Amino acid sequence: MNGPEAARSIREVLEEQAEPSEQARTLSQPAVDALWDSGLMTYLNPTAAGGSEPCFRELIETWIELASADGSAGWTGIANLPTAMAAAAYLPDEGFEEVFGSGERVTSAGQLFPNGMGNTVEGGYEISGAWNFGSGVAHSPVVCGGFMKVVDGEPVIDIDQFSVAVMDAADVTLTDGWHVQGLRGTGSYDYEVEDVFVPEYRTYPLFTREPRRGSAPIYRMGIMAVTAAGHAAWALGVSRSMLRDVATLAKEKVRMSDMETLALRQTFQRNLSHHTGMWRAAHAGVIEAFSGVEEAVASGAELTPSMRADLRVAATYATEASREVTQWAHLAAGTTAIRNGSRLERAFRDMYTGTQHAFISEKTYIDAAQIHLGLEEDLPGI
Repeated sequence: MNGPEAARSIREVLEEQAEPSEQARTLSQPAVDALWDSGLMTYLNPTAAGGSEPCFRELIETWIELASADGSAGWTGIANLPTAMAAAAYLPDEGFEEVFGSGERVTSAGQLFPNGMGNTVEGGYEISGAWNFGSGVAHSPVVCGGFMKVVDGEPVIDIDQFSVAVMDAADVTLTDGWHVQGLRGTGSYDYEVEDVFVPEYRTYPLFTREPRRGSAPIYRMGIMAVTAAGHAAWALGVSRSMLRDVATLAKEKVRMSDMETLALRQTFQRNLSHHTGMWRAAHAGVIEAFSGVEEAVASGAELTPSMRADLRVAATYATEASREVTQWAHLAAGTTAIRNGSRLERAFRDMYTGTQHAFISEKTYIDAAQIHLGLEEDLPGI
């Protein structure tokens, strides 16, 4: 399956459904159906779960295409695909068969940060917890939640013991709270569980890089690397849509006090070239970083803290560059970009919401520098 081509094939549907998704505060059913019908909902999975086992370059380009069509659809793609991938690649056989063996449409959503507590009982865990930002959870039959194990009443505070529970949506309570500036159509609801029994075989280690199925190097790089690629690709996709839309607008728009179209202004021409160059540099940096590390892992190299730091820096820089591109395009578009329903207006709101995510915050740069400078051997946030 060609992921970017599949994403382009549903572009028109995603564009048409952007407003209905925002109104519903979760991805509309036609948009969800389009993702399923295109094959993209299982695209990142191991072949045993209907996936294509893509390389990072193709995956990143696929996510860019989705996000350039609609920020909420793109964000849902970087949420559903990795959580389903992780469950399909890392669950024990019994859990895999229980979750994916029915042949029905199964995707997953949820936050993997260990906000839950799993009291150890015979055969598994009784899990309680509350998580935020379960993007795509409204159309996901399976919901994941990160948790700490509790043994004899004491939490095990050891990152190697942090785990992910793969739960049925029927056992999860959505508490919503998704009333936001941008990314309104992602359904990034808060959710919680209380004393839900989850068998051991429906859990996997949060930071594992040892897949039980799937031969692509991507599964040996772990959920953190895939998440970083998702954030980078999403930001690049939204900012690319802004560049394209403002360039199209410039051929027709005449701003107040001007005698010619925006496209004929030299300041606009200069800034369009500058920000296009910035976008291309950020895009090239992401492709180089992820493809280079992937190639090393494929050849048998260990994924080192320094490699992981390189991936996070590339993702964070791409996000910052994309935000700057978006800001310029919004300013250049003038009042067109402030009108409800404008693609430029929606993309601007989406960008400034998505870039608040802690995963691509300033701390990434600091942690990466400490590793590169030899001040820290490893850090769990990288």
